[in-house]
Amino acid sequence: MMTEKTAASTATGAEAAAPDGWATRAISGTSQIFGTRGRRVRRGMTALALGAVLLGAAACGGNADAHSDSPGGKNGSAAQGQSADNASQAKLTVTPANGATGVDTAGGLKVAAAQGKLTKVTVTAKDGTAVDGTISADGASWTPKGNLRTGTQYSVAATATDAKGKQATSQSSFTTLTPGDSATNYGIFNVNPNATYGVGMEVSIRFNHAVTNQADVRHAITVTAEPSVPVEGHWFSSQRLDFRPEAYWAPGTKVTLHMKLDGVKMSKTTYGKQYKDVSFTIGRSQTSVADNKAKTLTVYRNGKVLRTLPASLGDAQHTTYNGKMVIEEKSKVVDMDSQTVGLGNAYHIKDVPHGMRLSDSGTFAHGNYWRPSSTFGHENTSHGCVGLHDVKGGNDPSTPAAWFYNNSLIGDVVQVVNSPDKTIQPSNGLNGWNMSWSEWVEH
Repeated sequence: MMTEKTAASTATGAEAAAPDGWATRAISGTSQIFGTRGRRVRRGMTALALGAVLLGAAACGGNADAHSDSPGGKNGSAAQGQSADNASQAKLTVTPANGATGVDTAGGLKVAAAQGKLTKVTVTAKDGTAVDGTISADGASWTPKGNLRTGTQYSVAATATDAKGKQATSQSSFTTLTPGDSATNYGIFNVNPNATYGVGMEVSIRFNHAVTNQADVRHAITVTAEPSVPVEGHWFSSQRLDFRPEAYWAPGTKVTLHMKLDGVKMSKTTYGKQYKDVSFTIGRSQTSVADNKAKTLTVYRNGKVLRTLPASLGDAQHTTYNGKMVIEEKSKVVDMDSQTVGLGNAYHIKDVPHGMRLSDSGTFAHGNYWRPSSTFGHENTSHGCVGLHDVKGGNDPSTPAAWFYNNSLIGDVVQVVNSPDKTIQPSNGLNGWNMSWSEWVEH
């Protein structure tokens, strides 16, 4: 028989193919460009009036070569109808300078007040999206609560009040940086919108660059459920983040992956760019138990035995992992080559029917047409997989392998028991269910 521990993997119907069969959905930020509204000076104005208008226009938004410092009245000039002596003593400073480009999405924006206190700060993108921020307790500064988005122009309007209650205002705009391809860190995720998955489905995201600012990324990615249930993330490595609840999902649950990564600084040199929600549904409850001693696969539907199938698991030299394994992809035909799993020329079967991957290292539940049907339920002959009787080509729907394939969803759980092998590593596939909840939430 063949080793079902093949390293090959196929895409699962997602939007775009990526290494190891994971579907990628790279969502770019949208550049939003503001216009500026000019002013028209009415003919016939006196030179004094024209000078006053020009003074106000020059102060509007500050100087592109300096911070937006705004002492006194609106935009740095004395308020209309007031003398310079009556202007506010509050001084506003907006960083970055008016008209600045390539501004960092994290730490690049700050509003400060001197000789007065900030009373209002509004930062918005052209589409009207407001940036949430906080004025410090002493009123001296305002900073955004999160990061800004990439390639986006923002407008800033700030107001400060001095000790006499007189206001100073400032208005400016700037544009954030747009990272190049080499500086963009994409998360390749394994769920499709509007798809239906089994109760053991884990949401797994694999990044094309290492993530060093893991807390910021974890904050920017959440998974929610309806009905509500706590869902936590676990970092398996600097490039892999998985999510699951404490117990299997309840049937019918609507799950949504929220990726708010655009502008998140993921390391010193990389930024996120995805800004996307992906929703899917949990189907009926189905779990299966493959018993190495009994040589059977028992399928449970909604907690009751649906069917017990004769099976053939790993032989004495190629034992099957114990533990809970989630079906992470299904393929009507799989090309299995022993060389891909370090077994030399032991086999190469190009048309293995009804393949369902249970681990990244190559464990499958699959059909077997090269062994007589009497093998199943009596001998363990595989190279580590859960084998079921099938026919060449897999075109007979009455075979055990075809039935199991047709009645399984990606996300269903197959648990192997009574094998002499060790328990599968939680990171080897979507198999975090082999980790306790306390261990899962610890990292």
